[in-house]
Amino acid sequence: MFEALNRLFSKSETGHNLHDPRLSVAALLVHLAAIDGTVKPEEKVAIRSALQDYYDLSDSEVERLVAEATRRDADAVDFYQFTSGLSSLDDEERIEIVRMMWQVVFADNKNHELEDNMVWRIAELIGVSTRDRNILRNQMAHKGA
Repeated sequence: MFEALNRLFSKSETGHNLHDPRLSVAALLVHLAAIDGTVKPEEKVAIRSALQDYYDLSDSEVERLVAEATRRDADAVDFYQFTSGLSSLDDEERIEIVRMMWQVVFADNKNHELEDNMVWRIAELIGVSTRDRNILRNQMAHKGA
């Protein structure tokens, strides 16, 4: 049990700190892609692209990040461990997280109600306004159309 607690409060075996915003964002994006029951290839590409573009990651870095995020998401019981640190980021970064989420949602040109609900909940938890969330949704919906 002590070893499990130690792992919880330390860096993961891939070197990603559990409170690293990149890991939290990646885990949220991985969960979002799967929330409607199917992870489509377009959604996987959107996750990789969003993370690579925003965090300036190499192919191997994004692969490791997504693999670790997938493991963390599978172990998670709620979103708190991912959102708690994100709410302290500046406005631009939090808005960018919601934009990345919409990018994943509209990767398959569909907005499933479970996806929409998750983006709404995460936006609320990290302090992105309803107005900003809706503006981003409309921008990303038109981009995919």
